Amino acid sequence: MTSPSDRYAAARDASEHPETRAFAAKQRFDLDPFQVAGCHALEQGRSVLVAAPTGAGKTIVGEFAIHLAMQTPGDKAFYTTPMKALSNQKFRELVDVYGADQVGLLTGDTNINGNARIVVMTTEVLRNMIYADSPALRDLRYVIMDEVHYLADRFRGAVWEEVIIHLPQHVRLVSLSATVSNAEEFGDWLDTVRGDTEVIVSEIRPVPLEQHVLVRDDLLPLFDERAGLATTTVNQELMRIRSFTGSNYENNRRAQAYNSNRHAGRNAQRPQRGGSRPNARRIERMDRPEVVHLLDRANLLPAIFFIFSRVGCDAAVQQVRRSGVRLTTTEERAEIRAIVEERTRTLQDEDLGVLGYWEWLDNLERGVAAHHAGLLPAFKEVVEELFQRKLVRVVFATETLALGINMPARTVVLEKMEKFNGEARVAITSGEYTQLTGRAGRRGIDVEGHAVVQWTEGMDPQAVAALASRRTYPLNSSFRPTYNMAVNLIDLFGKTRARQILESSFAQFQADRSVVGLARQVREAEESLAGYQKSMACDHGDFTEYAAIRRELSDLEKKNRQDSHAPRGAREKRMKRIQSLRGQMQRHGCHRCPDREAHARWAERYWKLKRQTDRIRRQIETRTGTVARVFDRVVEVLETLDYLTVDAAGETTLTDAGRTMRRIYGERDLLVAESLRQGLWSGLDAPSLAAMACCLVYEPRRDEANSGERDLPRGAFRVAYEKTTTLWAELDDLEKDHHLPGSEPLAPGLAGAMHSWARGGMLDRVLIDADMAAGDFVRWAKQTIDLLDQLSIVAEDAALARNARAALDGVRRGIVAYSSM
Repeated sequence: MTSPSDRYAAARDASEHPETRAFAAKQRFDLDPFQVAGCHALEQGRSVLVAAPTGAGKTIVGEFAIHLAMQTPGDKAFYTTPMKALSNQKFRELVDVYGADQVGLLTGDTNINGNARIVVMTTEVLRNMIYADSPALRDLRYVIMDEVHYLADRFRGAVWEEVIIHLPQHVRLVSLSATVSNAEEFGDWLDTVRGDTEVIVSEIRPVPLEQHVLVRDDLLPLFDERAGLATTTVNQELMRIRSFTGSNYENNRRAQAYNSNRHAGRNAQRPQRGGSRPNARRIERMDRPEVVHLLDRANLLPAIFFIFSRVGCDAAVQQVRRSGVRLTTTEERAEIRAIVEERTRTLQDEDLGVLGYWEWLDNLERGVAAHHAGLLPAFKEVVEELFQRKLVRVVFATETLALGINMPARTVVLEKMEKFNGEARVAITSGEYTQLTGRAGRRGIDVEGHAVVQWTEGMDPQAVAALASRRTYPLNSSFRPTYNMAVNLIDLFGKTRARQILESSFAQFQADRSVVGLARQVREAEESLAGYQKSMACDHGDFTEYAAIRRELSDLEKKNRQDSHAPRGAREKRMKRIQSLRGQMQRHGCHRCPDREAHARWAERYWKLKRQTDRIRRQIETRTGTVARVFDRVVEVLETLDYLTVDAAGETTLTDAGRTMRRIYGERDLLVAESLRQGLWSGLDAPSLAAMACCLVYEPRRDEANSGERDLPRGAFRVAYEKTTTLWAELDDLEKDHHLPGSEPLAPGLAGAMHSWARGGMLDRVLIDADMAAGDFVRWAKQTIDLLDQLSIVAEDAALARNARAALDGVRRGIVAYSSM
């Protein structure tokens, strides 16, 4: 029963925040305190940063911003996500609430109702709209940036900062982030660049997480349950298992079973004693079908098994299939088939066999599926829908599933605590562990979620517990100026103002903050240095000077002893200097001081600290103005290539080529702009232009041999490819001359397959030529489409623009054209 003071506070709160109260009344659950705090901040006209665990419901705050926008006729709200799949999912959810006429979707390859009051889009689309000063920005009141921690992404993170910095100041920003350890620092930066911003951090999961270790068929708690709910004490049984040999553990288990059965009055086989120990330190793992059965018996399904390999995910599904596992009823199988047939009806019959459709459907009807980037997007969407409907009970997935898609499970299983990062096998981080296990526990369905780590040889329970109890996931900026960014900012604000704007980036904010700490170290060191100087003060002369002579002499004598094979001339020069220093030292007044060695000890401390302090000062110099210095180098390259010009008054303006570059986005912006200006692609037909665009966007796997040049399309394409490669090398040299990192060479590995596809080739042949999964081919095809779309808009050569559009249409067909929207 609530107290009178609580009832009074609730009544006052409702009167001060009527929109929050109205919005909360429509929700299926009572709002959590952090959600209420976020809604209150928005209702008071503030921006907000919400950092909370996966599945905690932070998107509620974003949805409240949309609710506020819809209360004022004409106001708009944009909802940005890092991935098209997330955008599609959010679009469907908002259409269910507000109706199809009020909600739009813009994801680069999909344009639905773009002038609606609520528009869901990828972050890049919003960045492009800002630079183009799109009329769609008028009446924009709220921007929700979901998964804003993506700004740490090495390749795409800069886009988030560009949007945050350049959005009109009157737009309120709702930033939704995973739990990061430096949320306050990020919030301080948002407050600096966006104005009044409330930082709300919650580490409370709405559904508690129980953590287990699966040792053979024993599901053991990771933490000691006797020590209380908030304990981080590791279960001592796990520590004993680690120290036991495999046979000791087995005999201990048999002894426990024997004693249990004996006390129950049943006959039991006595556990073996002694015996051979061929695998003394090995504990056998359960097969995946056995683990699935165990979880099913324990009522712990649906479950997501995270396997850090696509091949491993597919193999796991096949292993479960071969074992005869079936987790669905007859009625559920009929429902699954109906949904699958409806969602895939636009796919051509001849493509279904190539895609392994019938086997995939059979697995789904068993309640089992894989989920990874190699799957056709249409297939992934079906798996997600069936899992959400509790029709698919087990999914074997790569870690990409943990990134934002709404697929909560009762249980998450981690088969291993390490993954291959492209170069070596590395342990997963605490941030990754938190992200993966964050999928466990469905609000309103589960009392608690379950994370299960399978025992592996050499596992340290303490290390697993440290991952499970730590929340260190720092958010670090990956921002760097690009050529497209530079020309857009200079065109909008001028060079001086553009430079100042870039200095307001989160990257510079973090660098400056680190400088603050370094500067404090320098100040403290300077105080110590002054004290050392005072302690080594000498009545016979300047001991600092004397100590410098002694130090140089000591260093040269040491070098002379170590470097006995130096050329004779160098040794003679060094000996001459040593003799000179010895004379200076003996003639110095401090050499005769009776306290000379005491002063010398203080001097040694002084010089050691001075070296450290000088090193810190150099760090400060390199970090101050870091982003602006990179911007200056980018501008120098653009001036060298005549994308920018400086007039008589010293003002920097765009040339015609610079104005073209304004509309070219991507890692290859400079190479694309120069290729267009030099007319390198003018003689290409549509399929060849598609192949060229693919060479610019494709990123081969680390282990992929660069044998693609043997299979390049012939004729005009090869000439254009060689010229473009030569141009890339020239630009790379120019960038390195200006101390910029340059870029990777063109990647032709997929060019032949893309050429064949744009020419109308059959899917089976194209996938064989590409040597990749359908989902991967679709992803690269869509990136190729994005670049072709830009070429069709910016190319001044009318024939090239037409060919770009024809190439786009040639690539966007069949499985590439499929969309669930």
